[in-house]
Amino acid sequence: MVLAGSIAFMGIITAEVLYPNYSTRQDISDLGSTLPPDPIIHEPSATIFNSTMLLTGALVLLAAYLVYRGVGRRVLTIPLAVFGVGIFGVGVFPGNITPWHGLFAMVTFVSGGITASFSSKVVARPFSYLCLLFGGISLTFLISVLAFGLAGLEHPLQFLGSGGVERWVVYPLLMWILSFGGYLLGTQTYSRV
Repeated sequence: MVLAGSIAFMGIITAEVLYPNYSTRQDISDLGSTLPPDPIIHEPSATIFNSTMLLTGALVLLAAYLVYRGVGRRVLTIPLAVFGVGIFGVGVFPGNITPWHGLFAMVTFVSGGITASFSSKVVARPFSYLCLLFGGISLTFLISVLAFGLAGLEHPLQFLGSGGVERWVVYPLLMWILSFGGYLLGTQTYSRV
């Protein structure tokens, strides 16, 4: 999980640097391809981003298997595996492949927030509070974006751009992957609560 989180962060940063005039106000997935009807694909950013998502998703799936062997809790490992499938799907289906990209992105966001929150059940305090915080921030921002969108209202943080708001959904999940993986690396036994 530490490797998955590190690869995701560094892959996104590398793709951003190589994308001409990229702004973090843009969606993260623009690095792979912008949305139709006139998708824009910049290389090598697209290949770097899509490959990063494929590798990250595969590593999270592997981590789900290993966490299941170590922790044995389906309440954690099933959403973690779904999270890995979602990330992998984002790499398989860049932004120009609708509706699949959006569906896999939503699976990633929802399952990631749920997984981070559920992980609080298998770790000791005070780290369990941090897991709830990361999952809660991600899910709160995701729900707020959906609620304001359905109501036809502008999100209060829209001044950050869609990419800035999206990062409040995604980055807590990446920070959780890194910290949870580090926690597991430093722990000899796991709670089966």
